[in-house]
Amino acid sequence: MQQHNSILGAAYLAGHGISRDYAEALNWLQKAADQQLSTAYYAIGYMQEKGKGIPKNYSAAAMMYKKAADQGFAAAQGALGYLYVEGKGVPKDFAQATQWFRKAADQGQADSQNSLGYAYFTGQGVNRDFRQAAEWFRKAAEQGHAFA
Repeated sequence: MQQHNSILGAAYLAGHGISRDYAEALNWLQKAADQQLSTAYYAIGYMQEKGKGIPKNYSAAAMMYKKAADQGFAAAQGALGYLYVEGKGVPKDFAQATQWFRKAADQGQADSQNSLGYAYFTGQGVNRDFRQAAEWFRKAAEQGHAFA
């Protein structure tokens, strides 16, 4: 049942098959989040980060992303990494960002593979290592990531 709540919430959020309705999206996603479903945590965090139907709240978004990230949800791990890079809702911390990017990259998430490559290329949060940078950029590029 909780999975269905999350799917319905995501449909309202994206407007897939039904009219986009952020209030209904949040309603259904919250029901799924109450059951600790990682996809719901992630979607609510997205709404909070982007201000979709609710005021932007980076701290709340980081908290929701963290809940999903701790469950191993790669998209949330990458999103949390970006918040650490930008210092939005969490302190700016490249080392922490890199740790989250690595967790998502190891699961094959192309955006995080690219971000990890960039971290190694620039030395932000890790020791500069062009070989590692090239390896992560290659993995992202093989998935069609445009910037890699």
